[in-house]
Amino acid sequence: MKRWEKINAVQKMQDYVESHLHEPITLKNLADAAGYSPWHAAKIFKELLGKTPFEYIRSLRLSQAALVLRDQHEKVVDVAFDFVFDSHEGFTRAFSREFGIPPKRYAKEKKPMKLFMPTRIRDYYLMIQKGELKMDNEKKASTVFVQVVERPERKLILLRGKKATHYFEYCEEVGCDVWGILSSISEALYEPAGFWLPDHLILEGTSRYVQGVEVPSDYEGEVPDGFEVMTLPPCRMMIFQGEPYEDEKFGEAIEDLWKVMNDYKPELYGFTYADEDGPRFQLEPQGYRGYIEGRPVRSISK
Repeated sequence: MKRWEKINAVQKMQDYVESHLHEPITLKNLADAAGYSPWHAAKIFKELLGKTPFEYIRSLRLSQAALVLRDQHEKVVDVAFDFVFDSHEGFTRAFSREFGIPPKRYAKEKKPMKLFMPTRIRDYYLMIQKGELKMDNEKKASTVFVQVVERPERKLILLRGKKATHYFEYCEEVGCDVWGILSSISEALYEPAGFWLPDHLILEGTSRYVQGVEVPSDYEGEVPDGFEVMTLPPCRMMIFQGEPYEDEKFGEAIEDLWKVMNDYKPELYGFTYADEDGPRFQLEPQGYRGYIEGRPVRSISK
């Protein structure tokens, strides 16, 4: 079985899980979605994702349930039944084993914790960083939407790597579970992101590329173990957003945006890049909205 056949089959199973997360899911359901026998479907699922289908489904349901408990005033028993747990007690036991805290207590304290946040795009991104997907160098860049936004003074909760300069190196150094922890921080101003730190924010022996999330400047909540907090001054960010794309073509979408950013002349619009004013960032690639990066800028004095 060729590698891309496996990837496509597992993706179909992931898609099925996502669209039926609030319904009972059997191995036969997944096998039918993938087009293989139940035994073979379970085998390639575990091979590519590192979890059995039912471990994956349970972790995903518990993490999505945690977000509901964090952000909505729902009763624990209602959340349990909504995510296909047979009882309040069974849900509480599973939640406590997964996260080390009972769901009722989590709903009250909203502590940062490691959520299970799987994405197929990261698997493909891993491959593109290894050079396994080739890009068409002759392809013209797609249309890119550019805007300048104001960022207030804020704090950045981040986890540093050692030498990482991009996502793949960071995952090798730190692991790929950081995103789930960042996604659990309820006070976040924006979604989690990958950041390229300017020189003055890099500590000796640590990486330029980090992952983190921005929170209000008066944030006094819990900081996850191993993470740190730094204050970022107000700045302007030039946001580059590519066209929506099919998820499996995310590599081309990133390449297209990078070509535009490399050729873009902000001086034509009254700005200059100001990389020392704050970290450049990338948002998680999601096809429906296009690939997005931001870079600090300043107005050109006249």
